[in-house]
Amino acid sequence: MLMNAGIIIILLLPLLGTVIGSAFVFFMRGEMSPLLQSTLLGFASGVIVAASVWSLLIPSIEMSGVIGAMSVIPAAVGFLAGMVFLLLIDELTPHLHIGAVSPEGPQSRLSRTAMLTLAVTIHNFPEGMAVGVVIASMMQGTESISMAAALAVSLGIAIQNIPEGAIISMPLRTEGNSRGKAFLIGSLSGVVEPLGSLLIIALASLMTPVLPYMLAFAAGAMLYVVVEELIPEASRGKHTNLSTIGFAIGFVLMMTLDVVLG
Repeated sequence: MLMNAGIIIILLLPLLGTVIGSAFVFFMRGEMSPLLQSTLLGFASGVIVAASVWSLLIPSIEMSGVIGAMSVIPAAVGFLAGMVFLLLIDELTPHLHIGAVSPEGPQSRLSRTAMLTLAVTIHNFPEGMAVGVVIASMMQGTESISMAAALAVSLGIAIQNIPEGAIISMPLRTEGNSRGKAFLIGSLSGVVEPLGSLLIIALASLMTPVLPYMLAFAAGAMLYVVVEELIPEASRGKHTNLSTIGFAIGFVLMMTLDVVLG
């Protein structure tokens, strides 16, 4: 019973972070400061990079069941597969990154709001996969991932979802949407995370031998988002050293959470 409650909490924490961040639209006036946005994007990048290494790639290597240099193969294969998967989604889905003028992907008649939402969905899905695969590994009795370790991943993603929720809802408000609509769209963008988690849990229960590959796959997908989207956006304009400071704080926070709770 307690384990089931714990799993539900772990599943929903990232969504809660997005909802809290999206609610900032009710309290902040005007546009978000570019300096603050750069800092928050850097922070989110640091959290994701640390989570990918400590919570996904290292456990993937430990779970490989192979001794020596060959133990890195599942992690390497899964990581590259995750990168390619997100690359294909990025190429095949019309979307608009926050702060961008021109959309990416195939031509579409979708509104700017719809394409912004798609961009965020692409971004959030790998995070849901990451939470799902650590839960699946925990449920399979994997020694590398405990309930506390799964909680660390979920909590870390939830923390970085708070500034991301604000970064999503604030631009939607400045584009003419009401505060309520901006909050709703920002919050709904996080729904894909528990859905992605549940999908991965369902698949993992059928494919236990590939859990090491799935852990690394989630890491590759999340790091694709960092390299392709978060870091370039954080580095725009002046004073990009603030995004570097944010990255360092996010990385150390997530690393600490994983070590202390794991």
